[in-house]
Amino acid sequence: MVRFGILGFGLHAVRRLMPGFALAKNSRVTALSRRDLKKAQESARQFQIPLAFDTAEQLCQASEVDAIFVTTPNSLHLRDVLLAIECGKPVLCEKPMGINAGECRQMVEASRQKNVLLGVAQVFRFEDSTSHLLERVASGQIGRPVFVRSEFSYQGRGHVRSWITDAAVSGGGPIADVGVHCIDALRYILQDEVVTVSAHGTSDQDSGEVEAAAVLALNFSRGTLGAVLVSTRADYRTPIEITGEAGVLYADDALTVEHPIDLQLKCGGTITDTESVSNRSAYARQVDSFAEAVEGKKPFPVPGEEGWQNQEVLDSAYRSMKSGRTEPVPLVDKQTSTLNRQF
Repeated sequence: MVRFGILGFGLHAVRRLMPGFALAKNSRVTALSRRDLKKAQESARQFQIPLAFDTAEQLCQASEVDAIFVTTPNSLHLRDVLLAIECGKPVLCEKPMGINAGECRQMVEASRQKNVLLGVAQVFRFEDSTSHLLERVASGQIGRPVFVRSEFSYQGRGHVRSWITDAAVSGGGPIADVGVHCIDALRYILQDEVVTVSAHGTSDQDSGEVEAAAVLALNFSRGTLGAVLVSTRADYRTPIEITGEAGVLYADDALTVEHPIDLQLKCGGTITDTESVSNRSAYARQVDSFAEAVEGKKPFPVPGEEGWQNQEVLDSAYRSMKSGRTEPVPLVDKQTSTLNRQF
């Protein structure tokens, strides 16, 4: 059983991570940290977690912790990941991995130098919906993918994460917050890389320094065209559509973990197949997969290099919003340590 310490125990830990750990088979939480010790102790009592700390250093140095799960605000990821690596603790970092690609590169290079496992928590790679879409595309069910679309919207006004409108803390608006999920899901399903991106965004009186909505046009290396639409001004929705030369795969709310999803295959404009899947176990699979990597049984399928590559796309999107031009996306060096290699 791999013992995790959650660094920055907040809303995400309460809503998603702890229910995931409750379903996990080889992972449990033995410690947490919050800036306020009393609040940390209250959270520990609520979830029956043995240890509570008010500093990242105490958590990372605790002998009762085998691995660190970093869930602090985005601007703190670099500091917290480097601390965990320095303490020799395998570390799983929430998305987006950093504020910019330079930060992600520092994390990856530190993990390579110390030969410490580094993963990024792109949890939707552990969903049945994305895995089944990947398998169907790879099998040639819809022929060559011509274009793909992924959307992610939610109501962001008055959100409990008040820092999401502070660019210095968040790194951006919905492009960075949920667009990274869309980009990663499409990269994963297509097993392909984004080579250029063009982005346009809008803001309003409540979005502060960041965008409130945006659309990204992606070009993949094998010729597929992609569209990503994100917003913090619309109801929750996460559809994915892959249009190929021989058919279309579509799922409404494809990325949700809240309820079962119907994957539809359309050929000639007619639905020819429907498959119902559930993503309920995605968070459990994510931590159990990382636990297997910690134990040396299997490599973690989403190493830090994947978070770095996603960030390169995000950075290029933000450059495009400023320049008004299509921007190239640098390709990350995927050379990894023996502990952190991909499948």
